[in-house]
Amino acid sequence: MLCTRLTNAHFLTMDPDRPVARQLGVWRGRIVGLDEEVATLPARRVVDLQGATVLPGFIDAHVHLAWTGLKAATPTVASRGTVDEVLAVVADIAATVPQDGWVNLAGYDQRPLGRHLTAVELDKASGGRKVFMMHDSGHGCVVSTAVLDLLPTGLPHEEGFLAEGAMAVARALRLPHSQEDLAEAIGRAARQCLTQGVTACAEAGIAGALFGHSPVELGAYQLARETGRLPLRVQLMVAADRLRPVAAHPSDGIPRALGLGLRTGFGDEWLSVGALKIYTDGGMMARTAALSAPYEGLDHAGQLQDDPDVLAETVVAGHLAGWQLAVHAIGDRALDVALDAIERAQRLRPRPDARHRVEHAGLVRPDQLARFARLGLIAVVQPDFLRSFGDDYAAVMGARRAPWLYRGKGFLRHGITLVGSSDRPVTDGSPLRAVQFMVERASETGRTIGPDEGIGVEEALRAYTVGGAFACRWEDSLGSLTPGKYADLAVLADDPTTVETSRIGGIDVVAALVGGQETEEAVL
Repeated sequence: MLCTRLTNAHFLTMDPDRPVARQLGVWRGRIVGLDEEVATLPARRVVDLQGATVLPGFIDAHVHLAWTGLKAATPTVASRGTVDEVLAVVADIAATVPQDGWVNLAGYDQRPLGRHLTAVELDKASGGRKVFMMHDSGHGCVVSTAVLDLLPTGLPHEEGFLAEGAMAVARALRLPHSQEDLAEAIGRAARQCLTQGVTACAEAGIAGALFGHSPVELGAYQLARETGRLPLRVQLMVAADRLRPVAAHPSDGIPRALGLGLRTGFGDEWLSVGALKIYTDGGMMARTAALSAPYEGLDHAGQLQDDPDVLAETVVAGHLAGWQLAVHAIGDRALDVALDAIERAQRLRPRPDARHRVEHAGLVRPDQLARFARLGLIAVVQPDFLRSFGDDYAAVMGARRAPWLYRGKGFLRHGITLVGSSDRPVTDGSPLRAVQFMVERASETGRTIGPDEGIGVEEALRAYTVGGAFACRWEDSLGSLTPGKYADLAVLADDPTTVETSRIGGIDVVAALVGGQETEEAVL
């Protein structure tokens, strides 16, 4: 007997052997059949979906759940468009904080303000308190003098703005968070994912200096799972700065590893260890993505996270230790460093199915595409960056480079697996809005960016289903509505393959099912 039979729906299976169906059967959390395979089987529950469109649950292959949940509970300066408006929020929050306490704020972005705030301005607004304001990109922060006084002498900053490694030092003053607080934040973010049809995701770097929240952060995800606060499947990338030298057997060829030799693949269908996250550069919002030529209108070209040789050694160490790698490379110079390092690692120990990923691949020159493909790399992009920030990104790249931003068709034309993701909370996490951008290549203001990189709706949907599953090594259990796979489903109010492209982003998510079970956020 089936647990559930879903009927009267338009199932877009993403399985080329059977692309559409009208009925789907679920038993013990898995799909057991479609249409005639289940039509006459008895079922404990039969649900008439009243013509809804059903896709495999979306896979968001690059998210920051803990950061998303913490940010949602943090006072914000977002939407304030002037320096005075931001400082007014600082003053209001500071008035509720003891003189020796911390004023912690989110939502900072210098771009609408025209410049960065300064420590002196924060001093005045906060009455001399310790102020820490996180940049929305996650690659910088602005702090008050009271915080600067706690930092090592000579740490680089621009009148209170700290980027990348310097930011990490300032963040460390406020860490760690408790596992309980992190579990609550993770659950808050996971519930948000479900409302957008996301049923599985990859957390993009736990326990590291840049984006980590605790040296025992993995335990917070376990706690969330054990206490019923993790209602979707999560794969955890581990920050590469957690690797340590090990005295493994010489034949293992492992110079550095995580404790106990833990690596990609450990875990179960709900919570597992994914790729090793390696940062090569910063972010385009903060102007720290490493470019081969300066930003338009600026006298610098961003920055690498470390010396290229040091970055390469980390890539090689992770590869030799058996990890899948997730190399953060936004700028084209950073991508050159990543390609060189991965090629060296593969020469030392060939691993044809390593499935190394490039996270973001924000600016990819035409000459880099063939090499990207030859190395078998996966492109994990964030289409919503250009929907939300495309006008700004195109301006700072200039007319020649703007068409290379967050490519779509260029990757597919070279046989590169294209994977969609959000990088939430940096931008809105809706896969459907991202799918619409991947087709239209239009920002929120209507500006077209790299129109030749536009792809078809079904190709975009594959990036959030089949592609995401492949990138996370979930292709045997997720990504398509194929018998034997988990019944993770996104139930939609309309069909993204038939509505006008301009309406895709506005399609309602009626329900999200994980293992055939409705979630509290979206119930049939």
